[in-house]
Amino acid sequence: MNFITKLSAAWTANNSLLCVGLDPDLAKLPAELRDLPDGITTFCTRIIDATADLACAFKPQIAYFGALGAEKQLEDICRYVRENYPHIPLILDAKRGDIGATATQYAREAFERYGADAVTVNPYMGEDSLDPYLAWADRGVIILCRTSNPGGSDLQFLDTDGVPLYQRVARLVADKWNKNGQCALVVGATFPEELAQVRAIVGDMPLLVPGIGAQGGDIAATVGAGQTANGMGMMISSSRAIIYATPQAGEDFADAARRVAIETRDAINAHRSV
Repeated sequence: MNFITKLSAAWTANNSLLCVGLDPDLAKLPAELRDLPDGITTFCTRIIDATADLACAFKPQIAYFGALGAEKQLEDICRYVRENYPHIPLILDAKRGDIGATATQYAREAFERYGADAVTVNPYMGEDSLDPYLAWADRGVIILCRTSNPGGSDLQFLDTDGVPLYQRVARLVADKWNKNGQCALVVGATFPEELAQVRAIVGDMPLLVPGIGAQGGDIAATVGAGQTANGMGMMISSSRAIIYATPQAGEDFADAARRVAIETRDAINAHRSV
């Protein structure tokens, strides 16, 4: 099953546009897990189990694992998703960007080593830097377009023959780079007007939308700007607000994550057109 087919099925099966990000920070892990050799794996798999029926995708951020020398734990977590929740897309958030020969190795890392269904990439070096990912015809290639950070405007709003650069990227992906029909774009929830512009350019192409939760993006504005006519089309990502939710009485960290994930999914669904 290719990435887009799996994603579409997950949207429907879980009635959810919520993508749960996995960003393990040792300083924020429960105290009882911080010193365990498999503490990161335990933390992430508990979060996965608690939210699997609420999510349309899981998105581990590779830097959080690499900084801790925890790539083996990332492999174990990715394998856990594939074996226990094979119907839920696994997105490796890596934002890679390099020349073709190096990109070939990054593609192997994402799709062979970690078995991801999709990977995030940076288009700054152009089409040939994306070709090694696009060579995996059944895998998703999720391309940075209009990012959620304030500094994104430094480059993404540069004029390119009368249109801002982020719109030029959206047009290139929609018209030229989406060779296998497995591309998606990263567009931040913090800029709903630009999100609407991208949606108008790319039609029903999926959008990975970070920026709600800890980054403060407005859910109603995000859904209104980015959903497709059938109320789908987005993977609205929340990481820290879910996985580090403060437990209430009688809850552990996984219970708290589930509660906030339910609240977030339901808030998103309240503004969907279908």
